[in-house]
Amino acid sequence: MSEMMKQPSSNFAVEVKDLTVKFGDFKAVDQVSFSVERGEIFGFLGANGAGKTTTIRVLCGLLRPSEGEVHVAGVGFEHGDYLIKSKVGYMSQKFTLYNDLTVGENLDFIASLRKMDQALYLKRRKELFELISFDRPLTWKVSELPGGIKQQVSLAAALLHDPEVVFLDEPTAGVTPASRARFWALIRKIAASGKTVFVTTHYMDEAEQCGRIALMRTGKLIALDTPQGLKKSTFPMPMYEFEPKNQLKFADITKLKENPAFSFFEPYGLRFHACTGAQDAWEKSRPEFEAQFQIKEITPSLEDVFIHLVEGT
Repeated sequence: MSEMMKQPSSNFAVEVKDLTVKFGDFKAVDQVSFSVERGEIFGFLGANGAGKTTTIRVLCGLLRPSEGEVHVAGVGFEHGDYLIKSKVGYMSQKFTLYNDLTVGENLDFIASLRKMDQALYLKRRKELFELISFDRPLTWKVSELPGGIKQQVSLAAALLHDPEVVFLDEPTAGVTPASRARFWALIRKIAASGKTVFVTTHYMDEAEQCGRIALMRTGKLIALDTPQGLKKSTFPMPMYEFEPKNQLKFADITKLKENPAFSFFEPYGLRFHACTGAQDAWEKSRPEFEAQFQIKEITPSLEDVFIHLVEGT
């Protein structure tokens, strides 16, 4: 075992070294290594099937690694699965709460599963309701709650036992933009209190609010940096927005994507985002492009990064 993993650093809430998870001959996670600082909001992004959920299952103590080492809040599998589970909270967009139970019954049930002392449970419930500004009766069924409120109660449920690390797996899917904004204000409060937030999302505006982002693709970690750092390293050359002056045919778009003047050329609504490639080809072809498009220089978005690194070939 490496010296780093024998003695986990107090600065890190999560440490992963050479993590591999196999299902038969298939590697769902392949030699992944990263660390997450205490109090960090850490984004974990990738397309479906990239290995995100499998990695999170390991970090929550639900699945043992095939190879490699993992420590969460200073605890590894050598200390026992249950101890890891006691250090983490988990919330997903579905399955966190039971719709046919009341708010009070849901939290009572979760507290009993965690074997929480009754006085501590009531104290934590009061603190968390104040955090999320919940003022509805505990006798309301979860099914009666608006989507944004249900999501906030789910967060309270994940935090009930006061975990050091909370995993939020696409927690804002299907709720309104206003509810998403309120939820992210709560995430920032939680991180400011010292807890580590590990979040997956398909909303790039949410990913922008993470301190750092890890990108997964086909079981491998392909990039890890701040949002700004990912943009700079992925697109070191200037990026432009192309607005067609006339309707383009599919064959025209395919031809542009293959043009050596571009290292990246992708649709973005009714426009296109393009990053320059070979400079001589770009300079030579630019007058032709300007005849077809309104062109302006822009800053790359995280969506551009995601498309290029995660969905590209």
